[in-house]
Amino acid sequence: MVKSKVETYIGFCIKSGKISLGSGAISTLKGGVKLLILDGTAAKNSKRLALKFKTRFDCPLVVCKSDFSRVVNRDGAKIAAIKDNELSAAILKNLDDNYELYID
Repeated sequence: MVKSKVETYIGFCIKSGKISLGSGAISTLKGGVKLLILDGTAAKNSKRLALKFKTRFDCPLVVCKSDFSRVVNRDGAKIAAIKDNELSAAILKNLDDNYELYID
């Protein structure tokens, strides 16, 4: 299966350590979050937490319409925080049909 550009950039984030996976890991961050990615199948509580993090870190939120845990290769991963300016900008620039920017 061919990876989209967004999935490739997420892979770069994983390899460079510029990503935090899970609400527990994200809640411990003090700042530096440039982009949040939420699995579209996440529970209501996870969606509420994602919106809380979006406000707290003042960053964009992208919703993944497919299985996000497959993209990051972590079972049960529903939310991720990208901590790199260039990679987050590249992800936002290359959003495809599988990813949607969350608008309040």
